[in-house]
Amino acid sequence: MSPTAPQPRGRGARSNATGRYEAQTREAFDDDWTCDDEAPPPLRTEVSVERARRIISHNDSPDVGFSASINPYRGCEHGCIYCYARPSHAYMGLSPGLDFESRIFVKPEAAHLLEKELSKPSYRPEPIHIGGNTDPYQPQERTRRITRGLLEVLVRFRHPFSVITKSALVVRDLDLLSEAAALNLARVAVSLTTLDRRLARSMEPRAATPAKRLDAITRLATAGVPVTVMFAPAIPGLNDHEMEAVLERAAAAGASGAGYVLLRLPLEIKDLFREWLETDQPDRARRVMSLVRQMRGGKDYDMAWGRRMRGEGPIADLLSARFKAARRRCGLDRGWPPADLSRFRVPLQAGGQLDLFG
Repeated sequence: MSPTAPQPRGRGARSNATGRYEAQTREAFDDDWTCDDEAPPPLRTEVSVERARRIISHNDSPDVGFSASINPYRGCEHGCIYCYARPSHAYMGLSPGLDFESRIFVKPEAAHLLEKELSKPSYRPEPIHIGGNTDPYQPQERTRRITRGLLEVLVRFRHPFSVITKSALVVRDLDLLSEAAALNLARVAVSLTTLDRRLARSMEPRAATPAKRLDAITRLATAGVPVTVMFAPAIPGLNDHEMEAVLERAAAAGASGAGYVLLRLPLEIKDLFREWLETDQPDRARRVMSLVRQMRGGKDYDMAWGRRMRGEGPIADLLSARFKAARRRCGLDRGWPPADLSRFRVPLQAGGQLDLFG
């Protein structure tokens, strides 16, 4: 699909190029047979069940902030054009473009698998991050309730966890989140990329509006849940000027921590993001990409640990200094005590043997 072809409404990617592992490639294009004012048919979301053997994933990246994570969904209907998880759809033989946001894989056995893993005698607790790859509160969660099932297990096992989302649906689970937070077991991060509703609608077409995310922060904080606002991604020349305003509004809403991540464009994302820029922000496209390269050593992306999240060079240094100053000024640098690992316990199963010395 060329950038000038009609785009499916409510979707972020402008194309659906074949994944990098496929032997044959395909690419849709505008053959001029479609009238300029003729809207394309809606792109329906297809949902498939993924039968996972294990649900906890581990990583050894020094700049991620967690080593254990759970992703109840593969692909994400939010359709964020910048999403660093898009290339993972190529492993499924699908496109990181429109397929990523319309071909969703769900893990209905996630809670059962988690309970099995936590119950193993060899298991040693460590904080588990939910949603490190794709959003655990994307639209499918409204009816699937897979993330809620995971939280129910974690609360029952008194297991520490964190959640990251850009969905207001997270407040549905305030009962579980507040119970865990009262025991110093839960943290929530809300991603707030912009306060500009029009930009958010184009860049994150099916995510909650900025106002709803701010309201979610307020409701979480009021319920006693520690909340971090994530200004992610910071895109030079597009939304970076909003950094201070985002942190100020989040602090006023009740957030007590803040973080940021520089725009990341690995693999297919660089082409998808450029397509989006050229159609949605044509007057800024060249400048945005120029600034990105100035922060990435002259390339679209630098995957080196220690640089991939923050970039390098004068512009990256200035962004970092601005963030630290704004975080301090807004009182978002107080930090929290480490999550309490000592509360972890395997609940007694029905008919199970009581511990003689418990």
